[in-house]
Amino acid sequence: MTVTWEELGWERLAAGVGRCRLPGWDCTVGLVLGEGTALVVDAGSSPAEGALLRAQAGELAGGDVTHLALTHPHFDHVFGVPSFAGAEVYAAVGVAAVFAHEREELRLDAIRNGLPVAEADEAVAALVAPGHQVCGEWTLDLGDGRQVLLANVGPGHTAHDLAILVPGEREVVFCGDLVEESGDPQAGPDAVPSQWPAALDRLLALGGEDALYVPGHGAVVDAGFVRRQRDRLATRFGVS
Repeated sequence: MTVTWEELGWERLAAGVGRCRLPGWDCTVGLVLGEGTALVVDAGSSPAEGALLRAQAGELAGGDVTHLALTHPHFDHVFGVPSFAGAEVYAAVGVAAVFAHEREELRLDAIRNGLPVAEADEAVAALVAPGHQVCGEWTLDLGDGRQVLLANVGPGHTAHDLAILVPGEREVVFCGDLVEESGDPQAGPDAVPSQWPAALDRLLALGGEDALYVPGHGAVVDAGFVRRQRDRLATRFGVS
């Protein structure tokens, strides 16, 4: 019997496209199905969570996860990467350097935010650099006429923000934490506030007025919400 998105706690957004909101940090993970392929967007906050996500995505796809795209290098989005061995991993240029040289910062940030020390240690020890670094735009062909666009739209929330555009009758844009609905966008020490509004301008140009915008945390929003958040960020950080 074929399992449904809803049975696994996922929200279906379009044909072959959906997302789930994870417990703990309300982090969004996306899924795009192709012909014998499955692209997961973000990997969860630990290897155990990543393994669960891979299993659920595989059930929905009827096969294994083949591609993984990381929206930005924060622990709640990337510590599940070790559980996606064998998948093609994509991230913005610079994420590989973060994984190589800022592991202790990632570990400490995870622990400060409540991830158990043992889980943080396990994730950091097994973290591997993405095999594909996106500078500009990268088109993934998932088969059956489905192409997905990976766009390096940052810096903003971090120095390495990647958006994922899924074309269709209504386009879906996975925004990462460039957009947050469940609270004010978080600007940590690795944020680039002066460039964040411009990153949202690029995001809006990518998706257009009618797209569904999937934030890194919170409910799916529309272009109007993204534009209002862009203006609030410009006011907050004193940029145009």
